[in-house]
Amino acid sequence: MSIAYSSFFSPTFTALPSTKPIAKLNPLHPYSPATIRWNNPRRDFQLPSVASIPYPPINVDYLETEFNGHGVSFASIGDGCVVKMKLDNGSLASIMLPSGLITSYKAPMWHEGLLELLHTVVSEAEDGGGVIQGGVSLAFKCESQEGVSWSPSNWALYGVTGSPEEFIQVELISSNRERMVEIKHIVTLRQDVLSSELIITNSNTTGIRLMGSIVSHLAVSTPEATYAMGLERSNFFIRPPILSNYSIVPPDFGKTKKTASGIWQIFSGWGSKNLEIVNDAEKMSYESREELEGEEDDNNKQLTEEMSRIYTCAPTNFTVLDRGRRNSVVVAREGFNELYIFSPGSNHNSYSKYAYICLGQAALLKPITLAPESEWRAAQHLHNPNM
Repeated sequence: MSIAYSSFFSPTFTALPSTKPIAKLNPLHPYSPATIRWNNPRRDFQLPSVASIPYPPINVDYLETEFNGHGVSFASIGDGCVVKMKLDNGSLASIMLPSGLITSYKAPMWHEGLLELLHTVVSEAEDGGGVIQGGVSLAFKCESQEGVSWSPSNWALYGVTGSPEEFIQVELISSNRERMVEIKHIVTLRQDVLSSELIITNSNTTGIRLMGSIVSHLAVSTPEATYAMGLERSNFFIRPPILSNYSIVPPDFGKTKKTASGIWQIFSGWGSKNLEIVNDAEKMSYESREELEGEEDDNNKQLTEEMSRIYTCAPTNFTVLDRGRRNSVVVAREGFNELYIFSPGSNHNSYSKYAYICLGQAALLKPITLAPESEWRAAQHLHNPNM
């Protein structure tokens, strides 16, 4: 049974509010975030060769006093904390520091209840610590012309503004030791939207190459009951899943797939090894490449089957509809040219660890080049049309 696509699921997104200056903390302030003891053994995304700036432990009491009245609260967790954002209409969002992982977005529904739109999994690490995966995270690698690479991992709280009545905006910042590359992650919670805005600044005298994605795990009842609406005629390439620190991928994913390149058998993330695989795929015969690229022929794409795709020509916003939970989410992007969609398939239990789909606003097949002394901006918006 087909589902009619409606313009109701295609709102016009406006720029992030900037009417008030953000109350800022110096990123080297003695109460900025420290490295939290959540060790994740799955580090398939290429690790940086330049370390992030170390931060001293977080003083939650100080943060509560400094940002009182903005609609945020802080709770200690290990050496870090959880930043909780709450609006008067009931919308909630949570961010972990210093990892910068958005672990929760609870949105008001038409039935007057709240529904968690993000999917996270908590498990125990080998050293006894905790491992949190899923949610919304950033998986990026910046590489200089000299071949030195850096990826943001520690995030400092830089500023908070807004009020519970309108919107709450939390600004995070991360930079490499030389502070030649700086990334700001501005998370804004409005009554019907959770936005992630990126501002990446290159202070080097030479250009840098940027590769990566905003990766979002959306909770669903089961992929079988979930549809991606509005992607008809979008070109795509089949690629291995993104394996960052926070990715959730079933251990048996893709083992039944067979292609001429063996691309499903090698899960190396989007580091240098995977780039070699992409290059090998480009050298393959036309018949072999046909298995790895295509055009979406369904405007109501059911996500029943295992899939890992990068769409290179897709609308800037589309709708994810979950019939099982009777809700939908409009996903919109700015600045990114690529869309990553991953589904673990419906051969898992409903409402289980693998009851999610993964979406990424991405620059993976075609990295971004930042000129010296320049900046690049991009954003993702998760819109709740169910109020």
